[in-house]
Amino acid sequence: MPLQQSSTERSAPRVPNHDRDLSQLKFGGFSVDFRPSFQCSFRSSPARRAASCATLLLLLLLGSPAVAQWGGGMGYNRGGYASTAAQGAAYGMSEMMRAQGAQNLENSEAAKNWQDAKTQEIQNRMRWTETYFEMRKSNKEARDAEAGPPVTQEQAIRMAKMTVPPRLVSTQLDPVTGHIEYPIVLQDSIFTPYRAELDKLFAHRASSGGSLQYEQFQEIQRTVSKFIDVLKDNVGKYAAGDYGKARSFLNSLAHESRFPSG
Repeated sequence: MPLQQSSTERSAPRVPNHDRDLSQLKFGGFSVDFRPSFQCSFRSSPARRAASCATLLLLLLLGSPAVAQWGGGMGYNRGGYASTAAQGAAYGMSEMMRAQGAQNLENSEAAKNWQDAKTQEIQNRMRWTETYFEMRKSNKEARDAEAGPPVTQEQAIRMAKMTVPPRLVSTQLDPVTGHIEYPIVLQDSIFTPYRAELDKLFAHRASSGGSLQYEQFQEIQRTVSKFIDVLKDNVGKYAAGDYGKARSFLNSLAHESRFPSG
């Protein structure tokens, strides 16, 4: 007949061997490895030491779902892992939506920055154009101020008349015969070829009724121009007053060819 256990023996917990290795413990479907960071060590009786270790392990196992659910202190309301596959998918979807929103925000900021830069460029070009035309206006006003008031029509006519050589009188150019009475300086022998050519042209002008053909007019102008060039080459031979009278006479002779004789 088997021995019956007393009530005291039935109520007392069974104490495992205190030499048992606690580095790996199995409870139901869980396996917990405490090596090398965990070791139960108590300076007490074997029964109390075993009870304390079992209590600590139970607290760890009961606390692990809450840690997984609330993120274990990693991030906001979640950590780097999920307790279920659905929760992990939801986390991934939320991260994707957050990234899309952040991209949209950054794109909108970039678009605003581009528009601001374009607006600044247009404003700079407008200021450059305005400055350019303001500088032109200021330059024109300064030049006009230095030049003085513009010449009126009456002043222009008067100045034009002043620059036109005076016409020769009949004692200088005979309208009937075409004879030319040259100043003393122009009677120098170096001018003989030019005097002869002009005498012939003006004599033909007088004999033809005081008019000239265009070819004859051009010939008079060319001959007078050559006459003046030779006179300028010999300016040192003559007095200033005589040179001035000779030059004015030749200018009037060239101008006279524009009019009919008589």
